[in-house]
Amino acid sequence: MRLPIVAVDLAKNTFEVAIVDQAEGQPRFKRLSRGQFERFIAHQPVSRFVVEACPTAQFWCRQLAGLGHDPRMLPAQYVASYRRRNKTDRADTKALLEADRAPDIQPVSVKTAEQQAIQQLHGVREQLVTARTAWINQARGILREQGFAIAQGAHKARQAIPEIIEDADNGLPDALREVLFDIVEHLRGIDERIQRIEHRLNAYKARDADAQRLSELPGIGLITSTALTSCVADIRQFDKPRQFAAWLGLTPREHSSGDRRQLGGISKRGNRYLRQLLIHGSRSALMTMLRKARRGETLNAFEQWAVRTYERVGFNKAVVGVANKLARLVAAICRDETTYQPETRAPAVA
Repeated sequence: MRLPIVAVDLAKNTFEVAIVDQAEGQPRFKRLSRGQFERFIAHQPVSRFVVEACPTAQFWCRQLAGLGHDPRMLPAQYVASYRRRNKTDRADTKALLEADRAPDIQPVSVKTAEQQAIQQLHGVREQLVTARTAWINQARGILREQGFAIAQGAHKARQAIPEIIEDADNGLPDALREVLFDIVEHLRGIDERIQRIEHRLNAYKARDADAQRLSELPGIGLITSTALTSCVADIRQFDKPRQFAAWLGLTPREHSSGDRRQLGGISKRGNRYLRQLLIHGSRSALMTMLRKARRGETLNAFEQWAVRTYERVGFNKAVVGVANKLARLVAAICRDETTYQPETRAPAVA
């Protein structure tokens, strides 16, 4: 039996609802407050609810699933192409109904409450890291104007700034000395907050088998493994590992027509944070592989491929190639529930 379809334009306070019954008739529209919407979904017969992916969609999809409904969350960029004329709440619900009929639009998987919480911890940690970098640069700029040159690198700056503050005979004005001392104390507080978040991420990793398996890959540690398993609700939703790499924007952008095929740089679609982590991890992993090759150490198949790629296309392109390979390995390992075996044949990533 076909379920009634309910398209919902989610909002903070006012929800637009379009209901289509089993007879495929014209939709009935309702405009509900938050409280009215909560009562509506509690009393509505089991239906398929179609919503647009947005900040509150994950919460409402979990609520709907708990009430026995079938929630379907569609990517916002695909729903927008079905909207006609002006943008209104009612036009959005109509676009949702049209997009729901498209067989080639894959719904967004719904995260668990824990996955969403871990994703939000990553967001807070990223903000703290950004703030820490900004304060270090602020202190570095103040000292440079006073004639103190500090070597590049956050670690070296963290060591040099307290030493300059503690030297009473270096000519640093007392007013600036006090301000810089406050900055150093603020940086210590930021470090403590980051450590507390990483402690929670470690606890999550200890409970999540996928995160433990992924952390064995080169260039993937605590941060990247927990981000991959929390920001992506279910990596197994991708039919092929290469689809996961494409979803992350690590494949070439294509602009082809007829017999002419044109490939450009990577598409940079998908989750920017995950792509950034994979790129940084791949850069570190590739540097380690190159150092091993220069020392004459034995390289496994993955490392040999990475070194050959570096020799053929250069460092930056090789980093992206390694990130693409890692993304495909991530999807293959989660799909097969296996571990990374560097000395044997790698999992199929076609």
